Amino acid sequence: MTEKIPSYKASDIKVLEGLEPVRKRPGMYIGSTDGKGLHHLAKEILDNAVDEAIAGFGSTIRMYRSATPESYAKKGVKEIGPEMITVIDNGRGIPVEMHPSGVSALEVVMTKLHAGGKFEETAYKASGGLHGVGSSAVNALSSYMQVVVKRDNAYHYQNYNRGIPKAPAKKIKEAKVLELFQEKAADFIKQKSGTIVEFVPDPTIFSVTLFGKKTLKQIIKDRAYLMAGIYFQFVDSIENTEEHFYFEGGIQSLVEHLNGSKKVLNQVFYTSGEWEDENSDKKIGVEVALQYNDTYIEKTDSYVNVIRTPDGGTHVNGFRLALGRVVRDYAEKNGLLKEKESFTAEDLREGLTAVVFVKMSANDLQFESQTKAKLNNGEAQSAVYKIFKEAFKTYLEENPSAGKTIVGKVMLSARARLAARAAKDAVVRKGVLEGSSLPGKLADCQSRKPEESEIYIVEGDSAGGSAKQGRDRKFQAIFPLRGKILNTERARLDKLVSSEEIKNLVIALGAGIGETFNREKLRYHRIILMNDADVDGEHITTLGLTLFFRHLPEIVREGYLYVALPPLYKLTTGKNFKYVYSEEEKDEYVAKIRKEKPNAPIGIQRYKGLGEMNPEQLWNTTMNPETRTIKKITIDDAEKADRTFSTLMGDEVPPRKKFIQTHAKMAEIDT
Repeated sequence: MTEKIPSYKASDIKVLEGLEPVRKRPGMYIGSTDGKGLHHLAKEILDNAVDEAIAGFGSTIRMYRSATPESYAKKGVKEIGPEMITVIDNGRGIPVEMHPSGVSALEVVMTKLHAGGKFEETAYKASGGLHGVGSSAVNALSSYMQVVVKRDNAYHYQNYNRGIPKAPAKKIKEAKVLELFQEKAADFIKQKSGTIVEFVPDPTIFSVTLFGKKTLKQIIKDRAYLMAGIYFQFVDSIENTEEHFYFEGGIQSLVEHLNGSKKVLNQVFYTSGEWEDENSDKKIGVEVALQYNDTYIEKTDSYVNVIRTPDGGTHVNGFRLALGRVVRDYAEKNGLLKEKESFTAEDLREGLTAVVFVKMSANDLQFESQTKAKLNNGEAQSAVYKIFKEAFKTYLEENPSAGKTIVGKVMLSARARLAARAAKDAVVRKGVLEGSSLPGKLADCQSRKPEESEIYIVEGDSAGGSAKQGRDRKFQAIFPLRGKILNTERARLDKLVSSEEIKNLVIALGAGIGETFNREKLRYHRIILMNDADVDGEHITTLGLTLFFRHLPEIVREGYLYVALPPLYKLTTGKNFKYVYSEEEKDEYVAKIRKEKPNAPIGIQRYKGLGEMNPEQLWNTTMNPETRTIKKITIDDAEKADRTFSTLMGDEVPPRKKFIQTHAKMAEIDT
């Protein structure tokens, strides 16, 4: 029998008109339709306002998060989201005059893909937007959007349903602006010019329709740090809060913020300048700020315009090349290197906190991929290298104490690196880390497929014994620890491998550690920290999290690290029982039973440790994939996580004391 081939004719070719491509393939324009994509909408509209500031127009940007008024549902929209975002700036205002296409320039910007001032050098020198896609893409993915532009003492208005204008752009009175936006427009009408954009995300597109206050706040804060002297305001009408962001120091303030909980070794160095290509009219603005601390961790953030480049790129390469050249020349010139001493790029970056920020024409931007994670412009490397190199050279010459301190830090790192490598090499020669034999205390699983295998890391032989008996041997391995492991916040590799517990754990995981880490050799794709639900158990969990965050970050980034949540209580009524995981859950359940059966006896068993559970209980509550509760460890805010670990696990007592006192009211009391 011959298989029938589906027809493929001219009529099968679909041409998507207007904003239809965005609605059909939203992921191509905003990345996803989950919470991340939802917040990308707010980011795009905010960045249009920021672009005006970068171009030298506008000094104030305000964002509002509000509940969608019921009246909006009557504006011709069948399905509308519960929340909306409003962004107001005091820039020039979107042009409103008639466009050659036959409609207002406002309508072109808001409804046509690849339309906008960012294609013209005369309009924008630098931009972080989607090259004319941003506003129209947000419009296409919104149930409802409305825009007011103030130019030449006149107000111009247009609104849209799912990207389609409800009517041509028109002039409106000031009273109408106040009616449409109420208190949000109070300052706007006092401005000489500006734009208001308000949108409600389309719930038929997005799986998440509620904006996160913390996420919006962080988006605004990031831009406030980059835009020195620009005032940002965030008003959350839902939670009735208002916050202001203004950093006169710009990226200097950002470096100070990143180093907030660390012991710093020098004052923040900052320089800025403009580089001009001798062979063209290309110009690039450069800003660099740096400061060393006494940790072993590098933190270099980089941006091009308002786009964060987490994978760095040519601008970061230029910074690192210049940093190495200047420090090496300074050290040799001032006799700060002993005979035959040298240092590597790795040594140079240890304890370094830096921000590299370049501003360049949107037309010239080249990224390695659509994600814009890595800048590819070769001229950006030249620009940063030249401007930073000269300024940092002068700084070290004029500040010899800072120069000596920085060189001393770098050389300390070099010597420690050599010692650590020697220690590691000695261990490797003995076959300890990379040998074929697994630790005897490891109760391994039968499966050899990492994607279906998991390992429970538990404290103590008692819990380990119950876990070994209760587990499913097919895919669950058990690795018991003996007491609390080493605090690895300030530990180098040589100290790590000298710890028997950590060494055996690394061997059990199979992927190595540090520069030898190989993800492909990782034996388990679920690594679960399982400890008692008390203060000691939480401390042990924190020590484990520190180890992975500082020395095995690849495991965290890949989403392989979890924390098990064992129950606090077993509540029994007659033949029925329930495991609960918090005091609140216990109180709610007890209250429910008292209401239903006032005289029924309730047995309350408090678990002081995992060792109190028999294997069957441990399986049912904490290890059975069908009934257990485990939390995946992610790093949504790497800076915040870094500061928290430095505070809690570092050497400085006062910051730790302050942190504990501040958060004590949020902690559970173990009685």
